[in-house]
Amino acid sequence: MEFSIKIEGPEKRRGGCVVVGVYQSGKLSASAKTLDQAVKHVISEAIDRGDMKGKLGTTLLLQKLPGALAERVLLVGCGQEDELNEKNYLLIVTAAIKHLNGTGTTDATLYLAELDVAKQSLAWKIRQATIVVQEAIYRFDHLKSKPEDNPQSLRKIAYAIPDRNESATAELALTEGLAIAEGMTLAKNLGNLPGNICTPTYLANEAKKLAKTHQFAIEVLEKSAMEKLGMNTLLSVSRGSREPPKFIIVRYRGGAKKENPIVLVGKGITFDSGGISLKPGAEMDEMKYDMSGAASVLGTLKAVAMLKLPLNLIVVIPASENLPDGAASKPGDIVTSMSGQTVEILNTDAEGRLVLCDALTYVERFNPECVIDVATLTGACVISLGHVASGLLANHDGLAKELLDAGQASCDRAWQLPLWDDYQEQLKSNFADMANIGGRAAGSITAACFLARFTKKYRWAHLDIAGTAWRSGKEKGSTGRPVPLLTQFLLGRANQAPKVIVKPKKK
Repeated sequence: MEFSIKIEGPEKRRGGCVVVGVYQSGKLSASAKTLDQAVKHVISEAIDRGDMKGKLGTTLLLQKLPGALAERVLLVGCGQEDELNEKNYLLIVTAAIKHLNGTGTTDATLYLAELDVAKQSLAWKIRQATIVVQEAIYRFDHLKSKPEDNPQSLRKIAYAIPDRNESATAELALTEGLAIAEGMTLAKNLGNLPGNICTPTYLANEAKKLAKTHQFAIEVLEKSAMEKLGMNTLLSVSRGSREPPKFIIVRYRGGAKKENPIVLVGKGITFDSGGISLKPGAEMDEMKYDMSGAASVLGTLKAVAMLKLPLNLIVVIPASENLPDGAASKPGDIVTSMSGQTVEILNTDAEGRLVLCDALTYVERFNPECVIDVATLTGACVISLGHVASGLLANHDGLAKELLDAGQASCDRAWQLPLWDDYQEQLKSNFADMANIGGRAAGSITAACFLARFTKKYRWAHLDIAGTAWRSGKEKGSTGRPVPLLTQFLLGRANQAPKVIVKPKKK
C-alpha cells in the first residue's frame, strides 16, 4: 500500500475515489458539503431520499457524479456528531477501507482527518488511520494451497488535509503510523504461524533476518551457554521438547554510546501444551500464540528501526516449547534459577514466569534504564480485563504512568494492577525459596509478584497480554498488540522527531 498527504479540495481531486463523511443528523462534513455543491447537490438528495442516513459505519458508493473529477464518491456514516470519539473514528476509517477494497478502486483519498474527534489532533488521526488501514487489508493465507479469492484492489491511500501549514506534522504522523503498522504486521505474521513452523530456532532465524536488514547486533545463546549461566528455570521448561531452546539478544544503538539502554523482554514459548500439567484439549491450538510477547518486541524493534529513534534498545527473547515427555519437569520439582533463588514447580503450566525470571536476571548486566517484559502470562488476566486492556504491574510508578499514557495515546490500552507485598505470601513454599504459583486468587498479580523477585536492581514493568495478543473464533488471529503501546512509549522516551522520513515501499 502506498500512502501520501494531499492538500486539495474533494471537487478537484482526480482518481478512483474520494471519501467524505455524513453525520447521522444528515449534516455533511466540511468536505462533503464542498463536494455536494460541486455536484449540484446529488449527495444531499441521496440523503433526503434515505439512501444514506449517516449511521455509524454505514457506506454509500456513488459513481460518475457530474462536477466531480473522481470516478467514485464514498459516503461514510459518522454517527452522532457529538459522539465522535476515538473508537468511532477508527470504525469510520475501517468501514471505508473494507467497502473500497472489493470495489475495483485502486486509489482513494480520505477526507476524514477533518472530522472533529474529541481531544485528538490531526497527527493522531492520520497515525491511527494508517494503522487501521493496514489492519483492514491484512491477510494471512499464504499457507493455504488455494488462498481465498479476496483480491486487494486498493493500492494507494491519500489523506487530505485542509491546511498546508500542517503538512510537516501530517507527514511525520504518517511515518509513525507506517512504522507501527509494519511492526504490527511482523508480530502478527509470527504469531499466526503454527508451532511446527515457528519453533525457537525459527524465531531466532527471523530475529537474525531482522538484524541483518537493519544492521543490528545479535547474539543467540544455545543450550550449553544457558547451562553455564545457570538458567535452570528456563531449561526446566524446555526439557520436555525435542526442539532446542534459544536465548535471543538483539541490540539497537540509536542513542549515545554511554546512554543506558531500555530493555524489552518477550516471552517466546512457541507452543505451550502445559507440560505435565496438561491443558484441556479445547482451543489448545491457540497456544501457538504463547510467543506473542516475543513477536511484539521484535515488531517494536522493527518500528524503532524504521523511525531511527535516538535511543538504545535491547530486545531479549527466551524461547522454548513446553511439552510433556519422560524428561519433562514434574510438579514438585525444585530448580535453582540464574539468580540463585530456588523455585518449587507446583504447576508446569506456569512456565512463562520460569523462562522470564532467568531472562530478567540476565539483563542486569546491561545496567538498563528500565526493563519491560511482555508475556501472555495468565488466564487470570483474561478473566480480570477481558480482551480490551493488557494488564500492567510495575515496581516504579513513573514507569507505569508512562506506559499507561502511551497505551491511551495509541488506543492500545493497559490497566494497572497492584503489586503489593501482601500478595507475596501466596508464593511461600515449604521446600524452596518460592513456589511458581500462588493459587487461584489474584493469579495475574501473584505471577507478577514472582517476577518482581528477580527485578530489584532496576525499574521494571510487566505487561500481561494474555487477553489482547490474539482473537479467537471466526476472526481468529494475532492482533499485533502491544506494538502500538510500546512504540508510543519509546517515541515519548526519544522525545524528538524521527531523523529520516521513511517513504513507504510500493507493494
